[in-house]
Amino acid sequence: MPVPQLVLASTSPFRRELLARLGLPFATAAPDVDESVRPGEDAGQLVLRLAEAKARAVAAQFPRALIIGSDQVAEFGGRILGKPGSRERAIEQLSEASGRTLVFRTGLCLLRAADGHTRCACDDFKVHFRVLRSAQIAAYVDREQPFGCAGSFKSEGLGIALFERLEGTDPNALVGLPLIRLVDMLAAEGVDVLTAGLDLA
Repeated sequence: MPVPQLVLASTSPFRRELLARLGLPFATAAPDVDESVRPGEDAGQLVLRLAEAKARAVAAQFPRALIIGSDQVAEFGGRILGKPGSRERAIEQLSEASGRTLVFRTGLCLLRAADGHTRCACDDFKVHFRVLRSAQIAAYVDREQPFGCAGSFKSEGLGIALFERLEGTDPNALVGLPLIRLVDMLAAEGVDVLTAGLDLA
């Protein structure tokens, strides 16, 4: 059975690198989605809504594809932390997180474009930060410049030095794409990642 076309509704190089680990060919497309938080919306609701919205935003371009949408935010003390966007804001976020725990919520949606059917889930991952000195935080921010990363760090790089421990089922979720859940969703659509594309007759 041929593997349906896969499309990643994201221009994130981190998500693209993660999806490539599954060894399946895929295209990418940039979704045009307003990521503003709606009144009364919590972090889990936000990422699920945006993951689906991103997938649907590119569906018309790929009417026979399985489309992957994903969105991530950090939650701290009941507040949603977005991407810092600047050195000052990154230092502020990491200073506040020092010695405390952030929860990263990553929404995932697999959309079957042919009929609009979706499979969606939210994957949570806890990050327990070390107690960090101001000089350490500034040095980290200047070295990795994580201005486009929720929570102001890159866990796949030097950011790992900021943590005391990590708590979750899938470390890929922390980077931005929960691959374990995605493999399950693809399997439910008839795509076995381990045998896809192989002639097993």
